[in-house]
Amino acid sequence: MNLSGDMTVAGQATAPARSGGRPTARRDESDERSPTRRCIVTRAVRARAELLRFVVGPDGVVVPDLAERLPGRGLWVSSRRDVLEKACAKNAFARAARSPARVPADLVDTVEARLADRCLRLVELARRAGEAVGGFEKVQEWLRTGRVKLLLVAVDGAPGSKEKLRRLAKGVPVAGLFSAAELGSAFGREQVVNAAVAHGGLVRRLQAEIFRLSGFRTADEGK
Repeated sequence: MNLSGDMTVAGQATAPARSGGRPTARRDESDERSPTRRCIVTRAVRARAELLRFVVGPDGVVVPDLAERLPGRGLWVSSRRDVLEKACAKNAFARAARSPARVPADLVDTVEARLADRCLRLVELARRAGEAVGGFEKVQEWLRTGRVKLLLVAVDGAPGSKEKLRRLAKGVPVAGLFSAAELGSAFGREQVVNAAVAHGGLVRRLQAEIFRLSGFRTADEGK
């Protein structure tokens, strides 16, 4: 699995210049204070967990800031493929930033890939912490003993096994957004069709990331 983090840039210079020096880039302080932000496309005010943050780098290129740590004015877009595609097509970033902004041609696909990577890194961390298992038998055992907080099923897995686990997972959230190869990468295997994440410190973060990714991928609803 690709464990590379989000792209790190120096950020957009927003602070006034120091005496005898260059402008200093810093985070938009309003980003830190507000639990909600306004989407630059739909203009709807939503919880930050439902949005994606972008900044304009010093070279004028729009950069995704999925970890919400980069300096510069935050430009927020609803975590949906169609909304981000509209933002790119109309370059809503330049309008919101009130400055020139260049949108990479592959920005939408890059964001989806990074969201998926963030999810899979959390699955891997949960596995290393003993909070996640992969494979039908282990997942079935965890479901029967009530250890499972989140069930992951591969979109390209066999319908029969997925349906059997779904019946056992009554009341347990089920996410079907990843391929067997993607899930396998989190477990150091070629493929994993079924995985389970237990109660623990990582599952909430994983659920939040899966929610953001769900706006870019069609979920396996088991139909």
